[in-house]
Amino acid sequence: MQTELQGVLTAIRGSQMLRLLLIGFLVLLLLIPAAMIGSLVSERSATRQGAVEEVTAKWGKLQIMTGPALMVPYVQRRVELDKKGEKVVREQIHRMTVLPESLSVRGQIDTEVRHRGIFSVPVYHLKLEVSGRFAKPDLAEWNVPAADIRWDRAEIGVGISDARAIQERTDLIWNGRTIPFLPGTGAFNLTDTGIHAPLTGGGPPASGFEFKFPLVLNGSVGVYLVPFGRESSVSLRSNWPHPSFQGNWLPAKRAVTDHGFEASWSIPFLGRNYPQAWNDGTSMSETVEASKFGLDLITPVDEYRMAERSTKYAGLFILLTFATIWLIEVLARLRVHPIQYLLVGAAMCLFFLLELALSEHLGFAPAYAVASVAVVGLIASYSLAALHSPRRAGVVGGLVAALYAYLYVLLKNEDYALLIGSVGLFLMLAAVMYLTRRIDWHAAGRSGA
Repeated sequence: MQTELQGVLTAIRGSQMLRLLLIGFLVLLLLIPAAMIGSLVSERSATRQGAVEEVTAKWGKLQIMTGPALMVPYVQRRVELDKKGEKVVREQIHRMTVLPESLSVRGQIDTEVRHRGIFSVPVYHLKLEVSGRFAKPDLAEWNVPAADIRWDRAEIGVGISDARAIQERTDLIWNGRTIPFLPGTGAFNLTDTGIHAPLTGGGPPASGFEFKFPLVLNGSVGVYLVPFGRESSVSLRSNWPHPSFQGNWLPAKRAVTDHGFEASWSIPFLGRNYPQAWNDGTSMSETVEASKFGLDLITPVDEYRMAERSTKYAGLFILLTFATIWLIEVLARLRVHPIQYLLVGAAMCLFFLLELALSEHLGFAPAYAVASVAVVGLIASYSLAALHSPRRAGVVGGLVAALYAYLYVLLKNEDYALLIGSVGLFLMLAAVMYLTRRIDWHAAGRSGA
């Protein structure tokens, strides 16, 4: 009876199917620390984002310039019946929002890097020169008599998303007159923050208004504008070499080099989805907001995004490494203990933690190189003791090194990741099938490793 029991136990230990199930269980077990490292990546990314928000809250946030717009008040009269049934004329002040016929914006974005702890935050100093022309508003089409227009109470409004970051006094040159801008949006209700200039003392225009003003802002993340002109022309220059053009329009012309970029936009009236004028009974805030265009100042390599993407391959890499060791077991008739599998898997999980920790100080590429060399060396030296052969240890170490090189190519070529990944998996499967084509699995299962 005891002999039969020992035979059964020996058969179980020698069963390759049970060994594969055990290896699969170990892979699933190692996904737990891999998932914990993935959570740590998210936590560190949130910490970095907190540092970014802390710096930008003091320096300046993403800047969106909306404007300028001319706000023209007018009187609207209505005849109503009072309580006695007599007709009375009631007056109500409304405002017409008028946009420029032409709008030209020229800007220089000078970037610098601020630090909060170990985190670097790119910010910028923005200098804008805004100029253009307003045509004489034709309020007759709105059934507003010229006598009911209050030109002396008209205003120019400019929306600025983070007006706290305005760095210098700004004066409006309005048909040759110099008018200082005041804080707040005044009658301009398309944005919550900004500046305005009261056009007091002005009369009805003969033909139109010429205007220009400078604007100096601090900001971060990106720069956006709204095409308020019937013809809008925008040109931006910067020393930041990594712009990401966003919004409703891409630049008509752009040049990006290692030393910075230049970009220009030319947006016609028909490309917008709102008119040149509307009254205060019409809500245009969402439509105007949706028409913005501009750019983000991006970091070319986000180490946290790279770390997040790399941890998604942890299970696959552990599985491939274990499969290689198991094949060596079968081909060389060796026996590798499950604890040894577990230690090799732990080393592979540690790679992702090392990569994350080092990348915060060295950058992604150097951190990846250091972490991969350290882990490949560790696994190769341990495999030498476990597999009793420098050649076999070299196979395992070479495979792990090839996997890390393959992963680096995947991470650096995000647009082609699916293609590279699919071809890579196909070649790996083909290699396994080729190497095991002459194995008698029935005999291997009976004899064990």
